[in-house]
Amino acid sequence: MIPDLEDYKWIVPDFIWELDELVDFEKLLKALPDADDLAKLMPDFDKIGESLASLKGFLSPGSPGETAFRATDQGYDNDKQFKKGLLGELILLQQQIQQHEEEARRAAGFSSQQKRKVSDKEKIDQLQEELLRTQLKYQRMLERLEKENKELRKLVLQRDDKGIHQRKLKKSLIDMYSEVLDILSDYDASYNTQDHLPRVVVVGDQSAGKTSVLEMIAQARIFPRGSGEMMTRSPVKVTLSEGPHHVALFKDSSREFDLTKEEDLAALRNEIEIRMRNSVKEGCTVSTETISLSVKGPGLQRMVLVDLPGVISTVTSGMAPDTKETIFSISKAYMQNPNAIILCIQDGSVDAERSIVTDLVSQMDPQGKRTIFVLTKVDLAEKNVASPNRIQQIIEGKLFPMKALGYFAVVTGKGNSSESIESIKEYEEEFFQNSKLLKTSMLKAHQVTTKNLSLAVSDCFWKMVRESVEQQADAFKATRFNLETEWKNNYPRLRELDRNELFEKAKNEILDEVISLTQVTPKHWEEMLEKTLWERVSTHVIENIYLPAAQTANSGTFNTTVDIKLKQWTDKQLPNKAVEVAWETLQEEFSRFMTEKKGKEHDDIFDKLKQAVKEETIKRHKWNERAEDSLRVIQHNALEDRSISDKQQWDAAIHFMEETLQSRLKDTESVIEDMVGPDWKKRWLYWVGRTKEQNIRNETKNELEKLIKCNEDHPAYLANDEVTTVRKNLEARGVAVDPCLIKDTWHQIYRRYFLKSALSHCNLCRRGFYYYQRHFVDSELECNDIVLFWRIQRMLAITANTLRQQLTNTEVRRLEKNVKEVLEDFAEDNEKKVMLLTGKRVQLAEDLKKVREIQEKLEAFIEALHQEK
Repeated sequence: MIPDLEDYKWIVPDFIWELDELVDFEKLLKALPDADDLAKLMPDFDKIGESLASLKGFLSPGSPGETAFRATDQGYDNDKQFKKGLLGELILLQQQIQQHEEEARRAAGFSSQQKRKVSDKEKIDQLQEELLRTQLKYQRMLERLEKENKELRKLVLQRDDKGIHQRKLKKSLIDMYSEVLDILSDYDASYNTQDHLPRVVVVGDQSAGKTSVLEMIAQARIFPRGSGEMMTRSPVKVTLSEGPHHVALFKDSSREFDLTKEEDLAALRNEIEIRMRNSVKEGCTVSTETISLSVKGPGLQRMVLVDLPGVISTVTSGMAPDTKETIFSISKAYMQNPNAIILCIQDGSVDAERSIVTDLVSQMDPQGKRTIFVLTKVDLAEKNVASPNRIQQIIEGKLFPMKALGYFAVVTGKGNSSESIESIKEYEEEFFQNSKLLKTSMLKAHQVTTKNLSLAVSDCFWKMVRESVEQQADAFKATRFNLETEWKNNYPRLRELDRNELFEKAKNEILDEVISLTQVTPKHWEEMLEKTLWERVSTHVIENIYLPAAQTANSGTFNTTVDIKLKQWTDKQLPNKAVEVAWETLQEEFSRFMTEKKGKEHDDIFDKLKQAVKEETIKRHKWNERAEDSLRVIQHNALEDRSISDKQQWDAAIHFMEETLQSRLKDTESVIEDMVGPDWKKRWLYWVGRTKEQNIRNETKNELEKLIKCNEDHPAYLANDEVTTVRKNLEARGVAVDPCLIKDTWHQIYRRYFLKSALSHCNLCRRGFYYYQRHFVDSELECNDIVLFWRIQRMLAITANTLRQQLTNTEVRRLEKNVKEVLEDFAEDNEKKVMLLTGKRVQLAEDLKKVREIQEKLEAFIEALHQEK
């Protein structure tokens, strides 16, 4: 129990170093708490005075150190004097217990061979009573020594925790081992058989008291509780370790729960219950997802336990139909590990024949080489069971076909959920001190109380760890070699990037591509915006502004009609349409940069992620709401201007108008061709004919063209009498036609005629700039339509420039911000990353990373384990 002070031997008196030669500590090893953390503590040079003061306090009168020192010091002269110390008394008691047990066995054997006399029976009873008294005395002395030792260890740990020793403590063995199990749990959700590392698996029937046993071992009421209902809905891994303060924390949280405070205990139980319910999928009752919890405190035995859902015999209302099978599969998955220690919990207050768990454990461990049997609620069993021998048969392993390493009987309270751990321990000790089971030697002292159980489980756990951990490390080393070989054969020129590293690489690429948006030239932005905006609004300009105005009688009416319609358009539709065009243009450029392949450097493994980032960013991005208002004013001012300053602008407007009208004329010709069918050339060359409807349309077209030839100034709409005349003319030739078909055909025929006339007028206006400057005075030429298209063209250019400024100054930066937010959200969503970064290459890199991490941590754990030895 004394820290390693090799470098400071000159500080400590010589007799201290001779204690281990004179006192046999091996016999007390199982009874005393583990000292792996204390063995690592070393005093600071600046605090040597305080260390000496602590040593002086340790050797003060009445302390266990002083008692041991006296026994040791006197042991130089007289071995009997040595045995007067507390440690010596324990050794003497051990020898007495062995002697009493031997005498009891001899007496029992002798009396069974002969006809037992009354005096023999009395002698045997006396021996048994004396043996029981000696065992109880030995147990009390051990508890006293443990308590004093626990206080001393807590004091030293608290001092180190406050910074008395500046040297940083290494991570404890059990924490290192628990980390390996956590990584394995994440790596292998299906609990692969290659994971053969030991842990203590706690199994039992529902409401058998297994959670209460675990709480007694952890010395805190940490689990949710209910009356008869299923509370453990998923496996809970509890890592017990020693520390100065009694606290608990989850592996994925930094919050510490103070287990000495009832409000923290309640919060911890609530958090465990919430995590359990969240882990259970919809339509299920239990979950395979493991909740990882660490509990530290003075005097706790170091081990890793897994509390499993209680085994049930019947599925009740409210449970999923497959609940029973799921619990069995979870239990079997954990117990099939050949190095798992099975802590089998049996309710002593019910008939043993009703137990399901014993059969399950017998199947998984038929030889009982790694099973520890625990009988709970022994106080109730002693009251209710007619024959106490039945309890003895259970504890001796004779009632069940199940075999076990050891058998224990415990009491975990009076059934009151508000009982404290201390009151339960006192009740348990009081019960066993007065129990007939101990007095009649049906149970042995080392088989009772959760304290003895905890010591036995911890010893068994560490024995199993030492026997199997190196073999497991070799297995993971071989797995690592195989995975590395597979990677070299399949991806010889690629780095081994796991999913998180690939995500970071993709994140940098995406951010670079977003930054590329700022490098797009203003000219390119404006050309795209102007072109796209005109494609969107050209139909409205031609159909709703230009064509109605062109039907007016004079230029004054034309300009008035144009001004009114432009004002209405600007107030209601144009700004919104312009913003839509700008947003779509930004999306197109963003998509182009995101999906554009970068030649040999392109990695298609990022394609799904980039697509998801693009879609989510576009969904989140919204254009500045005030952009439309400022744009409306700018567009209104641009359309009000009619002053063309030079001939170059005039020619540009004519060119713009010609391109627009030619495009419309081409579309109209295509529509007419679909209506009337192929002409005679196509019919002969491609051997195609007209349908009946197309023949009717063609005859109607020919008749309508005659109307236009007769009156070149014909208005845009047919009068009713003209429709009647055309219909009668066609009927005279044997063609029956509907008036609606005549009007529909006229619309396209007149449109073609109008566009051809407008194009011809465009050509005449090429020399009209001089007359425009004179406001067409003394001239028959009027080119108001050229002015209209110039106004439209100028509005498009100014709008494109304004939108480009909004894009480069505001929207691109906001888009970049949205991309970063989306990437941050994706980075925190592991399910999203698994869904978007998939494939053999990713999985192989993930496996390699995990196996390397497991192997490295196992090797570090093995090294620390050897150092502890």
